[in-house]
Amino acid sequence: MEYTVSPLGDESVVIQLSESISVETQTHIGAIAVYLDNHPISGMVEYIPAYTTIAIFYNAVDVLAENHSDGTNAFDIVQREIEKMVSRLPKNPETESNVIEIPVCYGGEFGPDLEVVARHNNLSEQEVIDTHANGDYMVYMIGFAPGFPFIGGMSEKIATPRKDSPRLQIPAGSVGIAGSQTGVYPIETPGGWQLIGRTPIKLFRPDEEVPILLKSGDSIRFFPISEQAYHNWGAGSHEY
Repeated sequence: MEYTVSPLGDESVVIQLSESISVETQTHIGAIAVYLDNHPISGMVEYIPAYTTIAIFYNAVDVLAENHSDGTNAFDIVQREIEKMVSRLPKNPETESNVIEIPVCYGGEFGPDLEVVARHNNLSEQEVIDTHANGDYMVYMIGFAPGFPFIGGMSEKIATPRKDSPRLQIPAGSVGIAGSQTGVYPIETPGGWQLIGRTPIKLFRPDEEVPILLKSGDSIRFFPISEQAYHNWGAGSHEY
């Protein structure tokens, strides 16, 4: 596995695995994440996986104390530990992927830009729905807002640029398209993605021990539901 390690401020580093987004790169990032969960490096505070990188934040004082440093700086120690970590990773890692099914009510008030996406791609609205709901998706990273998943794997047949002027308020659960990506807004927030539907599933759950439903590496399956099913979902009825 080819990679580079660079300082990211005084107490963090970034491991760069590639210049391009791919499932292979994401698999290696997932393997590093699993390793760090089980074997955190000295002084590690947290790590953040992204499309082609994984950043590691650490407490420099703890790094030096744990390694009884005699003048070596914290970055050099962390870099050496990363080298050891990478040497222990399998060359062709296989990481377990959770499959999360997300119901979506497409179009109407929930998907005001469905017609825009259809017109941009010379498709009918139903063709957009069918294409979106039959994709093979992976969460590449979480960012922008708490629990917001950047999801890859969407068909280029429905790729659509962001809106020229972002909306000031987008309801939680809105499913959108931006370029060749799709995503779900976990909270109400401004945003410029083209909205094609909405899910009743809560992606951000601040009162739970694990507040974020999705994580990097998860597989996603969208499936369409009716407006009635959307409104009944919270009551425990999962009629589609």
